[in-house]
This record gives sequence, structure tokens and C-alpha cells, in this order.
Amino acid sequence: MRLSGEEGTPSSNGGLSNTLEMRQTNEGLVDPLITRPQVYHGEGPFDAQSSDDEDDLVVRHSAETESISLLSGGRIPPSSPGRAERAEQSPRLHPEARRQNSSVRLLALILGGLISLSLVIGVIAGFSYSGTSYRTPGRRKITMDHIFNGTFWPSQPDLNWVAEAGDGVFSLSESGYIKLVDLKSNKTTNLINKDDLKDERGNTLFIHQWKLSDDMKYLLVKTDFKKQWRWSGFGNYYVHNIAEKTTHPLVPPSYPPQTAYATWSPTGNAIAYVAESDLYVLPSAEPNTSPIRITSTGNTSLFHGVPDWVYEEEIFSADYALWWSPDSSKVAFLSLDETAVPEFTFPIYNPTENADTVVPYTTDVRMKYPKPGYNNPLVSVHVFDLKRYLEIDPSLGRVADEETLTLDWDGRHPVNNSIISEVTWVGNSSLILKEVNRNADDGSVVLFELDSDSMTRARGKVVRKLGKNGEQGDNGWIDHDQTIYPVPTALASFVGTNAYLDIVPTPEGYNHIALFNPASSSKPQFLTTGEWEVTGKISGVDAKKGLVYFTAAKPSTERHIFSVPIPTQSSEKIVEPQALTDVTKPSYYSAKFSPEAGFYVLNYLGPSTPWTKVLDSDRPEFDFVLERNDMLNNITAEYEAATILHSTFTNDDYEFNVKEIRPPRMDDTGRIKYPVLFRVYGGPASQLVNQQFIRDWHEYVACGLQYVVVVVDGRGTGFKGRKLRNPVKDNLGFYETIDQIAAARAWAKKPYVDPKRIGIWGWASLFLLLLSYGGFMSSKVVEADAKIHSLAMAVAPVTSWRLYDSIYTERYMNLPALNPGGYVNASISSVEGFKHVDFLLAHGSGDDNVHYANSAHLLDMFTQHQVRGFRFRMFTDSDHSIYRRGGQREIYEYLTSFLVEKWGKGPRRV
Repeated sequence: MRLSGEEGTPSSNGGLSNTLEMRQTNEGLVDPLITRPQVYHGEGPFDAQSSDDEDDLVVRHSAETESISLLSGGRIPPSSPGRAERAEQSPRLHPEARRQNSSVRLLALILGGLISLSLVIGVIAGFSYSGTSYRTPGRRKITMDHIFNGTFWPSQPDLNWVAEAGDGVFSLSESGYIKLVDLKSNKTTNLINKDDLKDERGNTLFIHQWKLSDDMKYLLVKTDFKKQWRWSGFGNYYVHNIAEKTTHPLVPPSYPPQTAYATWSPTGNAIAYVAESDLYVLPSAEPNTSPIRITSTGNTSLFHGVPDWVYEEEIFSADYALWWSPDSSKVAFLSLDETAVPEFTFPIYNPTENADTVVPYTTDVRMKYPKPGYNNPLVSVHVFDLKRYLEIDPSLGRVADEETLTLDWDGRHPVNNSIISEVTWVGNSSLILKEVNRNADDGSVVLFELDSDSMTRARGKVVRKLGKNGEQGDNGWIDHDQTIYPVPTALASFVGTNAYLDIVPTPEGYNHIALFNPASSSKPQFLTTGEWEVTGKISGVDAKKGLVYFTAAKPSTERHIFSVPIPTQSSEKIVEPQALTDVTKPSYYSAKFSPEAGFYVLNYLGPSTPWTKVLDSDRPEFDFVLERNDMLNNITAEYEAATILHSTFTNDDYEFNVKEIRPPRMDDTGRIKYPVLFRVYGGPASQLVNQQFIRDWHEYVACGLQYVVVVVDGRGTGFKGRKLRNPVKDNLGFYETIDQIAAARAWAKKPYVDPKRIGIWGWASLFLLLLSYGGFMSSKVVEADAKIHSLAMAVAPVTSWRLYDSIYTERYMNLPALNPGGYVNASISSVEGFKHVDFLLAHGSGDDNVHYANSAHLLDMFTQHQVRGFRFRMFTDSDHSIYRRGGQREIYEYLTSFLVEKWGKGPRRV
């Protein structure tokens, strides 16, 4: 359920507080008051200036330096090393200097007088000057405590837009009430007193999530939450009558809870929910209303309306697989049968959070986990017609099955080779779905018109072809994202149509927004084009203005918010998108638009200190500041910071984005040599090199250990077009390894790099904790035995793609039987190279994503081939994030101590 609020669960990154203060200003869109002390040179090849010219940072009030604003991100780099750091003799002690002292004294007296005069003038001017203040970089040292105790974590509040209450209305939890704040009228009203939410025994409910019904009469509350997988869990749901202040359970509560999902209908107050794997619809939220049971075959291997593990993880990134039609007359849903999917089991050694607890017998986690070449869950698509069902005379004894359609279409892949990647209503009776094969190189977009009385209404029409012989038109893969956005019928030119927007690749291979009008159209009408990409999903549509809002990687390491008009005629030419954010300086933004796109929450995420505001799409002067992160600004000014350099690197005629994280006051002249640690992820369509503000463990490595950290997004990574992504298809790890080795060799030639101390490390993608492609990549680099890296660290790596899940792996690698050589080449097949580096391996034994079996397999190969010079640690019961019983801090301490043991701290003098 996409719920409007979350109570009682503090956000780890500083979510919306219970006493959110809204401050109205007239500043417009500005950068933070103080930027992080770092240097940005933008995109393109980089030739860093030397820091050898000055002994320390000097801020000169010249025309040049005054043009560098703290708001611009263009800071004067800290100069280093000074004479003391270089162990040079002071000029005052030199014999020649003594002979010149007498003449120098006179000059000093004259200069002293001028300086005194300038100080007086400066004091007077200081009281009248209103320009930007300058600060030198902080000098306080960063420790591991600062990285993990939240010192450098920006607060990023969020607004929960409440569409049912109108555009521009959001919820707020304050003083025991759930309140609604209307940005149009600037009024706040109490929605409910949380003390009124009581269970059947009179106990106040602890709110995990809630959502308002469309008629605003009821609140649907989720409580007693019990987590299952990454996105899913179970809860007991209650319906609260707002006017009468009464609460009743949706179904009788159980402990542990059995209801996996519940959601309101788009209109009225019907509820669709899934309990014990079966789908139900409650026609009304009134007490004592009898639910309609849509399915009756659900069990632990057959799910209706919710995804199984692999669909949740790799397709929907959500806990539901049901969708109401816009007029609430129908419910589409998936049924997923994983009966034939093999079961995977792993032990839990200690289910408590106390490491001293002794548990004599383990408990097992059992899950249906499809692996490459094995059975996938069998998927079918259904539509329950609630309107027809309610129109039937109850005395006839009709059952829900008779009003439930099973959808089919010509050219559908065999069910064991079929994946449904998207289901979206584009009208009250028009349904669109996307199907791809397991290899993700052949797919279809299918349209169903479900309002006719024809017996064939359950048979759809293929309106678009996807894949090599379709819209992609190349040897890459079909993306699995859900990107269809129905054009609002309130848009005058689209009344009565079922037109929709989608994000599809252009003939040049860049993802852009296209209009399909009507839904049966097979030809995209592009709204955007160019050698840049639209990212994520369409952010919103303003029907009054006819504008589409979206986020774009323009350029690839940045994110900006744009708008573009929806064409009303097929002959209209593409117009240049209008930026809502400042595109004149490197920046990274995200936005969350209100339901009708009249307002939006704008998050500035870097490279300077993040901030969050609410803006009005119509009134530029409207500017509500949610968070400035003033405290983080002040802290940033106190502490030393790494210098961040952005550049590009070319290998095999491909250009890659690069980020170099340098120690403060680094000497890049070559007189001293720094260790270089490459950080790698590199998974298909991923990105590590961007302009976001982040001060994580890598900042400590640069500031505390005085290492240079380098990140290179090589072949296969995202946001630079399909030409860069496609080469890795059917051969994961091959070209990515070549690119990382080429980058390491290039850095080894730089004058400030110690070629004997070049290493690489990888884990999961930082923000999403996806599969450990980084651990896989660092292991592949070691396997290549290129004799350039002396150290490598891999956390929770995939070591054989036959051990990972089927939908992800086969999308990029095909089935093992059809690409046997590719699977051998893409796995760790030789361990000879591991004898020639200092290698660290770590894995959580309770990893339900990248199973511990991957590391067990690698360790077994080490045993057979007598690889002994490595370090290994298992984190008991931790999943892929390694958090269990203090694991998160400990894994980074473990990595740090390994680096210091093998390389020591800091640079070495030549």
C-alpha cells in the first residue's frame, strides 16, 4: 500500500520530525550558504593544478577571487604541503638571508605601516560590507566515529502528499494529531487524534502506515508490522471512521499478522487486500460489510495480488501486484505460482540481538529462490470486474470466479519463459501490460479493452514490440522499470482518450519520453531527445498547463528537473525542455510533485550541503524551506574535507566518468607518493560517479588514512546511452574488468601515485544495497592477475552467476544452457591471481540476496588450489547489508584495519 504517512519510525537519514517547522522565505532557488571545501572541475578531461605554489590557503581580494562565490561551488583549493611538511629549512636561517636583513628591516617597517593602515580601513569596511563571506577549509580531523554517528548525515525531510484532500495538501504528525496542511490556503486542520485509534481491546494503536480514503471518511491503518523481505511484510489493518471516531479491524487481527497488503479504491471507500495469499475486495469500509473473496487457491507457493520473492526483488520493488482501475470498477492482479521453484535454505545461528546468547539448535529460513536455468514462478494476469459482480442479483449465487477474466494474447511467450514487467490502467477499461522473455531481448506491449460484452475481451492486442526486433533495436536488454504514465483525462485535448506516456529508447539509444495516442498506437511521438537521458519515472503531469515534469541526467553525473509540453498534434516538433533547477553549475536534484503537479518538494542533494524546499509551480515567490542543514554547514566548515575532482577517462574508444577523492592539502607534484584505492560497483545501468553530497567511509579513507580514492564507471554503467551499457550483455564482468585495470594502469603513471599501493574494493550499491556487483568486480580484477593491484577487498560477492537469482542474471546473461561459455567467463573460474595480492573477503551468513554459498564456493576453490594468503570473515546471521549485532560499523573497521596493516597510513616520500 502506498501510504500517506509513517508514524513512529524515525528515518535513518533524518526524516520529517514530529514538530516540523515551515519557514516561508523569498530567496527562490539558491545553493546552500556554505559549500563543502572541495574543487569541482566539471565534466571532461581534467588537468589538476598543482598545490606547490603556495604554503597555505590564501584568500586574495582580487577581481579573480571575488568572482568565486561560496554559492558557486568553485572554491580555491587548499595548497599543500607547506615548508614544514616538506621538511625544508626556513629562509630566515639561510646565510644569504642574514646579509640581507638590514635592508629588509626598512622595507618591513614601510610594509608594516601600510598593513596597519589597511587594517583600519578593513575594520571600517567590515561593518558596511554585505557581500559573501569566505571561509578556509576546516582543520579538525575526521575519525571513524564521525562517519558512523551521523555527524555528516544531511537531514532530508519528506512530505506525504494527501491527494484525497486536494492538490498541495500534505500530512503532519504533531502534538498527538495527524494534521493536514493546505499550501494553497496556508491552513492547518486536525485530521484525527491518534488517541482515538484503538483496537478491539481499547488499546491505542501504534501506527506503522496510514492512508485516507478518497471520500475522506475513513483512515486505513497498518499496525503490528512484521518484515518479510526487502519491500514486503505483514500487518494487522484497521479502518477508522473519522467523523464517528470509531475503529474496527479489516479482518480479525492475528499474531503474527497474516495480511500482506491492503489499499483503498481510487474512488469511494472500497478496499482490496491480500490475506494468506488470497485476494479479497471489501465493497465498503462500513463495519460488518462482507468481503468478496476473489481467489481461493492461495497458499505458501501460490500468491494472488502480491509478488513472490523474485518479482518483489527484481521487477516491482514493491509489496503488491494488484491495480485498481481509475473508476474503481475493476481490479487487475497477478497470480504467481512458485510451486516448481526450487527451495533454498540457510540457517540462523542466533535469532536475538545479543551476541552472548547460545542457541543449541539453528533455525532455517526457507525461501523459493529461482536460479538461472531453473523454474521461474509461473505468472498469469487476471481482472476482477467488481461493477458487474455487484450488479448481479445475489439470489443467483454467482461467485467471483465468474466475473474474473484471465488475460491472454497472441504471441505470448510460453509460461515458463514469460515475465510480466508492468501492468498499468490507461483508462477505466483500458489496460496495458508489458511482457518479456527470460533473456529480456524479446517483448511486447499488450492492450486490453475490457468494457465490451464480447467473449474475446480478455484477449489483448500487441501494440508495440520490444527488444532486438523492436524499440530497442540492438543486442542489449529490455529494461524492467515501470514507466508508463496515463495522460490525465482533465487535459482538454485528451478527453475521452486512453493516451499514455512512456520512457523508451530513441533510435540513437538514449531513454526519452514518448507519447502514445491513442493507446493502440505503435509509433512513439517523442517529447524529448538528445544525447542525455530521462531517469526514473515521469515525475508528474500538470493537466491545466499541459506540462510533463521529469528528472534528467543532463549531463550524466548530474540530475536536474525539467518540464516539457505534451504535444496535442502528431505533427508538433520537439521543443527544448525548460529547467526548473539551476543548470549553470554542477548539481544533483530530486523532486516529488503533488498529485496534480501544482507543488513539488525539491531536494538539492549536492555537491554542496543539501537542502529541501517546497515550491509552487505557478508562483516563483512561493518558497517554503523544510531543511537548510545549517548544523551540517557549520560542522562542514570546522572539519577537514577531501577534495573531489571530476574528470573522464577513455579506454577502447569509450569515455567513462571518473571521480577522484583526494586527501586534504594533498601534494600532487610527485615528491610524495599516495596509495590509491579504487572503489567499484559497475553493475548494469548503475552509477557511482555523480554530484551528490556524501561524506562516508571513503571520506575517512581520504582524510584519515591519506589515501586517494578513485571511482570509474566503466562499460555497462548507466545514464550515458545504450552504446555504453550494451557491451556487457552475455558476458558480465569481462569488459568491466578490462576498464578497471586500464584505469589502474593510467593512475599508476601519475606522479603522485605509489604504484606499489594500488588496490580495489567493492560491495553493494551504497543507497539501495543491491546485489554485490562491487564484490564481484573486485574479485574479477584479482582473477585477471594483471599485476597492477597489490590489494583487493570483496564484500558479499557473487562468485558464480549460477548462484544468483534467475530474473536478474538471465536479463544480462541468457539461460546457462544457451550461453554456457559466458557463464564460465563471467564467474570466478581461476584463483591463481589471488596468490599475488593481499585479499580480504567478507560475507553475511544470513544473506537472502547474494547467498553465502558464493563465498563458500570461492573458499572451496582456495582450498583446492592452495591459496592461503587471504583474510576472511563471516558476519553471523547478517543479510546483505551486514547490520546484525553491530556488523555495520565492524565491517568498515575490519576493512580499515586491513588497509592500514598492508599499506600503512599516508603517502611515502620518494
